[in-house]
Amino acid sequence: MTAVVNVFLKEGVLDPQGKAAHHALNSLGFAGVDDVRIGKQIIVKLDTADKAVAEAEVKEMCETLLANTVIEDYTIEIN
Repeated sequence: MTAVVNVFLKEGVLDPQGKAAHHALNSLGFAGVDDVRIGKQIIVKLDTADKAVAEAEVKEMCETLLANTVIEDYTIEIN
């Protein structure tokens, strides 16, 4: 199985990369962009066929290492 983890800053946490990208997009003529937030995607290949086990394992990985849960949220997609 493959887990796709998307990690992004929590709402209200300053995102300087997002602000810079937002400014650059506006400068390039993309005036309809209201906000930009930058995150990261982590792909984890797992040696299990049980979706529930995979999800629990990846959640523990996120809580332990992959995400800083003080300032970041994450989503998990198991394929």
